[in-house]
Amino acid sequence: MTKELFREDGYLKQCEAQVIEQQDNKIVLDQTVFYPTGGGQPGDTGRLIRQDGTSVAVLDTIKDRNSGTIWHIIDEGIELEQGEVLSAEINWERRYSLMRLHSCMHMLCAIVPAPVTGGSIRDEGTARLDFDLPEPPDKVALNDQLNVLTSSDHAMRLTWITDKEMQAQADLVRTMSVKPPMGSGRVRLVEFDGVDLQPCGGTHVANSKEIGAVIIQSIKKKGKLNRRITIALVHCPHYNDG
Repeated sequence: MTKELFREDGYLKQCEAQVIEQQDNKIVLDQTVFYPTGGGQPGDTGRLIRQDGTSVAVLDTIKDRNSGTIWHIIDEGIELEQGEVLSAEINWERRYSLMRLHSCMHMLCAIVPAPVTGGSIRDEGTARLDFDLPEPPDKVALNDQLNVLTSSDHAMRLTWITDKEMQAQADLVRTMSVKPPMGSGRVRLVEFDGVDLQPCGGTHVANSKEIGAVIIQSIKKKGKLNRRITIALVHCPHYNDG
């Protein structure tokens, strides 16, 4: 099983790792800073730097739902040696934007009093959450509320509880479509001080003020009781040059 370094520290940009297995263009490492697609957050991209200084591009990172194996996806035709030691380095600029977006989704959860029915974070600096709401919220008021939170000082903390404790605190779960990351014996809780507390396996900024200014692009009806709220980062240089 790959040691998931990103679970404890989302700011790690690289780590030394050893190749455990390769199947076609999929690589397994003994430990990794690469976040695999999950919970609406895209998998990391980056590169694997070999001992001779050459690098292999990581095009995506995925996790097998059944085995829990984390696969680093590379180009076809490249062979790495089993046991080879290399440096795994994520595309940090992209990751940081995804961290800001994911954290912003927690802020949005905090101000919309309704269950979440779905969501995703996109590669162009936008994200959306679907809420079980009979009527759409006021867009201007919601935009103002959200920006108060994303510009304020709310520290993020990680804590861990057991699967049993998670089952006893079902009210912490906001998402109807995504189950808490259980099965390993413990569940990670993400808390933004005074704002939001819920189980989550994604990567987040250390403080809500790192999210910065955002804009609610749209609030759309998606079904009888479903409202889709889409937000965008105002400053996201990797995608829109600020």
